[in-house]
Amino acid sequence: MRVEDLMTSKVFTVEQHDLIDRVFFLIHYERIRHLPVVEKGKVIAIVSDRDLYKALGPKSNSHAIESASGAAELHVVPKKVQHIMHRGVITVSRDTYASEAAALMTEHKIGALPVVDKDNKLVGILSSTDILRVFSKIEKAGEKREKRIAAGISHT
Repeated sequence: MRVEDLMTSKVFTVEQHDLIDRVFFLIHYERIRHLPVVEKGKVIAIVSDRDLYKALGPKSNSHAIESASGAAELHVVPKKVQHIMHRGVITVSRDTYASEAAALMTEHKIGALPVVDKDNKLVGILSSTDILRVFSKIEKAGEKREKRIAAGISHT
């Protein structure tokens, strides 16, 4: 199985000069955990939800402000993405074996790999969730087969 069989092709991205409020919006409203940072379509870094939470600081030191109505509102620090992104991002190509991508993620303790073409242009993203989804399907199919065999039921 190759990365192209598992990856997500619709990828939200940010640029290094974007403010981190864009990262906050995308992570919370699009329900994603990793954002490739691109420049002219090429991957130069990555930002994760953890990077965002570190930048926002601990809850006791939250950047909440009171609105005129008295309700607390979140005020995101006006920092740029370049201050929280990770350069030297590890990428894979579409034809990388899924097992190799999973090994890279495990070895480097990362949750996602941007998928790039030969020119380093972003074409997708592979997350640990994508890999777990396929692993789960494969395991369920194996378990069903084992149950049928144990029950003496043929596969036809």
